Amino acid sequence: MREILDMFHMNTSSDRKEAFIRRFAPHFSHFDDVTIIPGFCDVHVHFREPGFSYKETMHTGTMAAARGGVTAAVTMPNLSPVPDSCASLAVQKEIINKDAVISVYPLGSITKGQSGEALSDMEEMDVIGFSDDGRGVQNESMMRSAMEKAKKCGKIIVAHCEDNSLLHGGYIHDGAYARAHGHRGICSESEYGPIARDIKLLKETGAKYHVCHVSTKESVEIIRNAKKDGVNITCETAPHYLILDDSYLQEDGRFKMNPPLRGKEDREALMEGILDGTVDMIATDHAPHSAEEKGKGLEKSAFGIVGIETSFQAMYTHFVKTGILSMEKLIELMCINPRARFAIPFGEEFSLWNLSEKETVTAENLVSMGKATPFLGETFDAVNYLTVCGGKVVYEK
Repeated sequence: MREILDMFHMNTSSDRKEAFIRRFAPHFSHFDDVTIIPGFCDVHVHFREPGFSYKETMHTGTMAAARGGVTAAVTMPNLSPVPDSCASLAVQKEIINKDAVISVYPLGSITKGQSGEALSDMEEMDVIGFSDDGRGVQNESMMRSAMEKAKKCGKIIVAHCEDNSLLHGGYIHDGAYARAHGHRGICSESEYGPIARDIKLLKETGAKYHVCHVSTKESVEIIRNAKKDGVNITCETAPHYLILDDSYLQEDGRFKMNPPLRGKEDREALMEGILDGTVDMIATDHAPHSAEEKGKGLEKSAFGIVGIETSFQAMYTHFVKTGILSMEKLIELMCINPRARFAIPFGEEFSLWNLSEKETVTAENLVSMGKATPFLGETFDAVNYLTVCGGKVVYEK
């Protein structure tokens, strides 16, 4: 991964930088105020095809990624058909090959149809890992078997950790906002309980394991201790969990995601986890829905927000500009660590950013078909002018 940081540090030589940019954008003229940033890798996205193209298409999803400087993405398997066999996976791969403008790596499902009842054809599918994202694997014996098969295949389990028995119809965090406004809450144990269960299984099986969208302080501490014990575990969190908490909630579907925005102590614990290396990477859980699905308030709107276009801007504005993180650390979180963990190669891919220019998030300037984001109306630092993937310009402002 040394070449990734070398590309970033190219900014120290203006002549070298200009020559490099000219190879890909011969008419580009903003050399002095542009920073070259390696292509980001987002290991948790929903591009919605096949099956749900009214929410997003492979083309619009990957174009949104390119606008955000993301050049590699890992897609979740809650699709139709679910990629649980070579035949169903082929449907998704055909769409990727035809319509994707960046590199897309699909996950296969852990269980057939994501039903939790029988394992998918794990040994036959050509994927980088397995997940039932959107649903937690409820049965401990099933998860143990999945870990054993994944280890045999040399693949990673990418776990959506959620105990359905503890949800009780909740849809936002079981915290102060829920109590004050009469909403049903989702307790933190519904997330950290399954993580603790799976760590026990990891100690038995020696599998490779990654936790999706970590949101609670208990989850961070459990994962921190597991790493100290030598467990083969990594985890991700998303910009919205680091920047927002349930005190920011509004009666609007664009604040509804799963897991939900937690409390201030959870947000602070996540940042501590970023700083000490417990939290390995930033992913977005980019999950577009139609305007109708997101226009029904907190209780009745679908779970999920968009974020792939604004992830770097949000992290840079809130944490690099404020001195909490270095730019090198942010590149590690958004590019180096995810590629290393998921064995995703780095090619000729980068984006050109003006870090001193500002941009306001509006529905009109989002490329994604989904427009629901809690950052709507917020002004961020950093504007992307160009993204290159595989040596080709895939986005230009």
